[in-house]
Amino acid sequence: MSCGNPHEVDCVEIFHRVDVYLAQDYDETTCIEVRQHLEECRPCLERFDLYEDVKKLVGRCCGGEVASVEFKQRLRAKLAEVEVEVTTRETRLP
Repeated sequence: MSCGNPHEVDCVEIFHRVDVYLAQDYDETTCIEVRQHLEECRPCLERFDLYEDVKKLVGRCCGGEVASVEFKQRLRAKLAEVEVEVTTRETRLP
């Protein structure tokens, strides 16, 4: 995923950092980079907002249960596949 505009931190890299950013596990410099990118990049902000909403919904529905590391890895891999499919479709649009 990329919006096509140059950023200090690439769109793809931002979404590698989103989970940890939402958990507030990053140092302040990284948080500033993520926030700055989201302020500059509307497509990433929209995807971030959706991702954050889904994460909150899942958290409420699961009653605070914590997913295993293996499940998180499988889910991230599946989301990456979907992202590639969406990006591929977007590049084919006229």
